[in-house]
Amino acid sequence: MNETLVTLVGNAATAVEFRETATGGMARFRFAVTPRRWDREKQLWADGRTSFYTVWSWRTLAANLAGSVSVGEPLVVHGRLKVRVEEQAGQRRTFVDVEAVAVGHDLSRGTAAFRRAARTEPLLTERPERVTDGDALESPKQREHDNAMAAVS
Repeated sequence: MNETLVTLVGNAATAVEFRETATGGMARFRFAVTPRRWDREKQLWADGRTSFYTVWSWRTLAANLAGSVSVGEPLVVHGRLKVRVEEQAGQRRTFVDVEAVAVGHDLSRGTAAFRRAARTEPLLTERPERVTDGDALESPKQREHDNAMAAVS
């Protein structure tokens, strides 16, 4: 599939808006990217024109964004670029969205402390409620792995 993947470096322009949906969480926020250029005449850095993007994320990434990102924080966003044109009040407007694959703090501008998110799947050491003698000898995961390996042979 042809997709345009982009990596943007900028700042969170709005708070992360998080919503629970039927398929899991969804989050979005506005992201500002301002290029800096060296002005030879003035001998100093000058800000270029700021571009704004709406960053969308789903499921675990959405929940982690909501708990990790605040307005103004420097971020690196990697994802699929989506451009859409809509008509509003008789005017055609262009919107640029990024469906995030990964988002992280820009460590060239500060430090961060990573905390692994707790997983919601059952522990591998938990015993199922109903176990037969055959099940106790071999777990379903082990049986699935053995069957897959037999199919490859």
